[in-house]
This record gives sequence, structure tokens and C-alpha cells, in this order.
Amino acid sequence: MSQPEHPPGPAQPGYSAIKDAQLKRLRRIEGQVRGLQRMVEADTYCIDVLTQVSAATKALEAVALSLLEEHLGHCVAGAIQAGGQDAEAKVKEASAAIARLVRS
Repeated sequence: MSQPEHPPGPAQPGYSAIKDAQLKRLRRIEGQVRGLQRMVEADTYCIDVLTQVSAATKALEAVALSLLEEHLGHCVAGAIQAGGQDAEAKVKEASAAIARLVRS
């Protein structure tokens, strides 16, 4: 599967400055998901599993919002400062990402 086309932008992603923190959060979420697997394997009560699914979902949403904030503050703001078609493309791209997050 090919990668989607992205308008030219900064060489580093917006989250570069907080990459270690994001990785730490994602590893914690990975642990939560492994815990969910163990809960299902152990026939844990449904509501308890659902509670943990909700916690993992909220944690992923927090990562997504943080990435979105970094993208807006770095990539989109940089493109707007540079002007031109890249700015419009970055705004549309961010809008589509927000729409995906809202639908999920």
C-alpha cells in the first residue's frame, strides 16, 4: 500500500520535541491492551473489561489530541507563515484529521 501524498512541509514532525513522552504514553497504552487480552483470557467480568477498554480508548484519544495540537502549532502554523498553496493544503489536511477524530 502506498503512502498518501503530503504537501511539502518541515523536515521534522511537530511532535519531535516531545517524542520521548509520546513513546512513553504509547508504551503504557500497549501495556493496557496486553492487560485487556489477559483479562479476556481469564474470563474477567464483562463490565471490568469494558472499564479498561474505556481507559485505553481515552488514553489513545489523549495521544491523538496531543499530536493534533503539535501538528497545528508546528506544521500548519509554519505553512501559513510561508503562505501559498501549501498553507491551504495543510489546513484542509488538519480539518480532515479533526473530522476523523470526531467520528471515531
